[in-house]
Amino acid sequence: MRRLCVLNLTVLLLLGIFGMENATQAAEQYPVKPISYIVAVEAGAGGDILARPLCQKVSTLLGQSVIVVNKPGAGSSIGYREIHDAKPDGYTIGLGMGTIITNKLQGLLPYDHHDFTLICVFYDMRPTLVASTKTQRPFKTIEELIAYAKSHPGELKLATGSVGQMLWYQTMAFTQATGLQFNIIPQPGAGGFAIAQVAGGHADLGVIDMPSAKTKIEAGNVRPLAVVGERRAPPPYDRVPALKELGYEINIASIGSVVGPPKMPKEITDKLVKVFKAANDAEYQKFVAERFVFPTYIPPEEAVKYLDEQIKGFRIIAEKAGILKESR
Repeated sequence: MRRLCVLNLTVLLLLGIFGMENATQAAEQYPVKPISYIVAVEAGAGGDILARPLCQKVSTLLGQSVIVVNKPGAGSSIGYREIHDAKPDGYTIGLGMGTIITNKLQGLLPYDHHDFTLICVFYDMRPTLVASTKTQRPFKTIEELIAYAKSHPGELKLATGSVGQMLWYQTMAFTQATGLQFNIIPQPGAGGFAIAQVAGGHADLGVIDMPSAKTKIEAGNVRPLAVVGERRAPPPYDRVPALKELGYEINIASIGSVVGPPKMPKEITDKLVKVFKAANDAEYQKFVAERFVFPTYIPPEEAVKYLDEQIKGFRIIAEKAGILKESR
């Protein structure tokens, strides 16, 4: 019996050694098949538009396809759950947006960015207040809009993302800072749905991410009035004022990050960190800037601190709106 136990222990040790060797070998050879990159918003939303060309660059660097898979719904929690619960082998990663923080604040998910493997942050997107050119009130300047909204509280229709999505948070930040009242119409998704309402004249205004709005602006269907934030956008849209210039302090960022499931092997994580530095590529940064977004590459260690700082502003908005469910 004693000899049998020793033999069994030896077998288990050997299996463990072989298992570790196989895992190390798999990590060294990674990737040997296509990678799924989950985007938790609809196709055509700002995050989706910005993620696709970066995934193409990374595909070239890795020698394997990085395939964008849209998984919108439930405030992006459906997509985040799929990333979080995936096998941590590097073949399922995805886009982490501001909702990766706010979902926990709202009680939609039990985890936030601390519970994923964070690869990098690669953009900082501040939304833009846009006006429809198809309604009876085609506002031309932010000053004109503010004057009208003050004398007609609750009259103007303002389209934005679904409750709890980043555009909704940024809309709340805008109304709380200005004290203006609107008939806010959340859409069942992100910017792709909201811009359709404004461009079609169904809403007077929208708080929209510029990647979603760009083609509608160029077509003359909507007009940008102001950046909902502290600074003007990169050229060619730097002519549009920031709300801070009018005295309104709003600093709520919609970030784009690359995340994977928790406990990914260091060798695989390091490879992904290296290739996603393609976000620093001049061509990609030009693509981002042309869509009214700030190219912002932040490596993993600094990215955690950056997101921790953002939580403070989101918590204040959620508390004022009555949707805060996470205890302090």
